Amino acid sequence: MVEAKVYSLQEGAEPRAAALDERFFGAEVNEDLLYRIVRTQLAGRRQGTASTKTRGEVRGGGKKPWRQKGTGRARHGSRRSPLWVGGGTTFGPKPRSYEMKLTKKMRFGALVSALSDRAGEGRVVLVDRLAFEEPKTKAAIALLERLGVGGNALVVVSGPEYVRAVRKSFTNLPYVKCICEAGLNVYDILRHDHLVLTAGAVEELQGRLSHA
Repeated sequence: MVEAKVYSLQEGAEPRAAALDERFFGAEVNEDLLYRIVRTQLAGRRQGTASTKTRGEVRGGGKKPWRQKGTGRARHGSRRSPLWVGGGTTFGPKPRSYEMKLTKKMRFGALVSALSDRAGEGRVVLVDRLAFEEPKTKAAIALLERLGVGGNALVVVSGPEYVRAVRKSFTNLPYVKCICEAGLNVYDILRHDHLVLTAGAVEELQGRLSHA
């Protein structure tokens, strides 16, 4: 059975143990799938806007530099040749998409592997709810210290909890990221040491994965 500590947002209450769904937090970790999905995510973030001009796109070069024969020099037909300074580029980059495709089953397996990896190492912490009256970094720091997750954590909240006061409270913390459950992804899970989930986020996540 996979368990995680559940903390209360209000100070003073002792944490209790709660069981996590083994289908999503206790599965076998597939490192190959994790590699594939991270590679796919990072490739999808590349802009692919680098562009160079070929000899046909560089301006000028309409006149032959010198006559074909009799000068003792090599024959040339255009100053826009890649051999000349200011000429076109041979096999240079052109705008392209780096997007890679993975099947729905592979994406599901990778996410379950990432969740299971963090849960297996005891790095999943639950909070009953997450709400701040106003954006306050000090309150966010105090909460993370009470949870014992240090300064490198991914905080995942449910849709209704993902409000400005919550988002802004974590914005100034360089190694902490706060996201909505709908945006949970493998790369963010793996690049943070701890995973902090609200009870609402766990409910949404398990419901989404059950219908995947």
